[in-house]
Amino acid sequence: MIRVVSLFLICAAPSLAAEDNTFLLRGATIHTMAGRDIQNGSILVRDGKIAGVGENLSAPAGVKVIEAGGMQVYPGMIDSASTIGLSEIGAVRETSDVAEIGKFNPQLRASIAVNPDSEHIPVTRANGITSVIALPDGPGISGQASLINLNGWTTEEMEVKRSAAMHLHMPTIGGSPGRGFGGGYGGGRVPYDEAKKTFEKDMIELNNFFEEAHRYSQAKAAKLPGFQTNLKLEAMLPVIEGKTPLLITAVRERAIRDAIAFADKQKIKVILCQAIDADKVSAELKSRDIPVILGPTLSLPGEEDDPYDRPFTTPANLYKAGVKFSFGTFSNEFSRNLPYQAAAAVGFGLPKEEAMKAITVNAAQIWGVANQLGTIEEGKSADFMVTTGDPLEEPTQVKQLFIRGKVVDLENKHHQLYERYKARP
Repeated sequence: MIRVVSLFLICAAPSLAAEDNTFLLRGATIHTMAGRDIQNGSILVRDGKIAGVGENLSAPAGVKVIEAGGMQVYPGMIDSASTIGLSEIGAVRETSDVAEIGKFNPQLRASIAVNPDSEHIPVTRANGITSVIALPDGPGISGQASLINLNGWTTEEMEVKRSAAMHLHMPTIGGSPGRGFGGGYGGGRVPYDEAKKTFEKDMIELNNFFEEAHRYSQAKAAKLPGFQTNLKLEAMLPVIEGKTPLLITAVRERAIRDAIAFADKQKIKVILCQAIDADKVSAELKSRDIPVILGPTLSLPGEEDDPYDRPFTTPANLYKAGVKFSFGTFSNEFSRNLPYQAAAAVGFGLPKEEAMKAITVNAAQIWGVANQLGTIEEGKSADFMVTTGDPLEEPTQVKQLFIRGKVVDLENKHHQLYERYKARP
C-alpha cells in the first residue's frame, strides 16, 4: 500500500516524514545541476541515497509518496569556508574553538571541535545549506579543514570528509590582508625593511617545516631503527604525498604568486582561499588547475585604490578564464547568506547557472566529494531542498530540506524570535 503525504502537511509536522529515509518525491521541477531540468519530475530515495531521478517514476510497495507539485528542487548548497560549530559567540572566548597557539598545528582537526548543538546550524540549514567546510584559523598551518553536513547528534555522524584540506595562511608583507605567520606586516606601522625580514624568516620556517616532513616520510618508509612517531609530521604526510590539498589563504596578488611558487616547489595540490586578486593571475591558476574559494561578494574592496566593484567582478573574471571557484562565508552567523553572496556576482557578469554551480557542484568537485554531493543524481546522497523558487532570490522560501534522505526540521532561533516579537504589544 502506497502512503501519500502532502508536502505542506510535512512542513507543519516534520515528524510525519521523519519515520525513515526512503520515499518518492514527485511533481516538482527538479534542477539536477548535472544536465537539463526535469519538469514534473520525481526523486526516489532509498536508505538515504538517490535511487532514481526522472519523470513518471512509480513508488515501490510500501514507500511513502511526498507530493511536491508546483515546487522547485535543488541540490543542497555547500559553504566552502565557515566557522559553523567552531564559534558560537565571537565576543565570548570560551565559545570559540577556531584557533590554537603556535605556527604549526597540522595535527589538529576541525571536525573534532564542532558543536552539533550550535544555534547557528539550524539557522543556516533553514536557507538550504546542507554542508559546510569547518575551517580552523590562525597563523601559519592552523589544522585540517573538515567537510560536515548540518544534521547529526555527534561530530562523527556529521562528518562527510574528515580531512578535506590542510589550512595555511601564506606569509605576507607590506600590510596585505590575511594574517600570514605574524598577524600581518606593514599596515603603515612597521618599516618595510623590518617587515621584509620577518617575511623572509617566516618563509624559511615554512620551507624547513615541509623539508622536515619529507625527511620524516623517508625515515618512516625506510623503517629506520628507533623511528618515533611525530603527530605534527604524521599529519603532513597526506599533504606532501598529494592526497590532501593545501588550502592557502592568499588574498592579494603578491601573496597569490608566492603561494603558486611555493606549491610548485613542494609539488603539492593547492586550493586558494579568499583570493580577491585571483583574476590577476588567472592564466597561472588555469594552467595549474588550481581552484579558488572566494570570500563574501557583498563586501568592500580590500585596498583603498581598488575599484569599487572588485569583490563583485572577480567571480565573473575567473569564470571567463576557466578557473573553477566556489564561495565561502568565513563566518558562522552569515553562512545563511551564502546563496546571496553568489547571486550578487550575477549582476556583474557571472551567468546565473554558474552562480548556482559555484555553491553546489563546483564546491563538491573542489573538495573531492563530487561522487556524493553537489548534484541530484542516482547513487548520490539525498541532500536536496524543496523551494518555492530560485534559491538565489531572497523572496524564495525553503519548504523542505533533506540531508542523507532524512527530513530536517527547519525550526530555528530566528523564526522563534520572529514569532515571539511580532505579537509584542
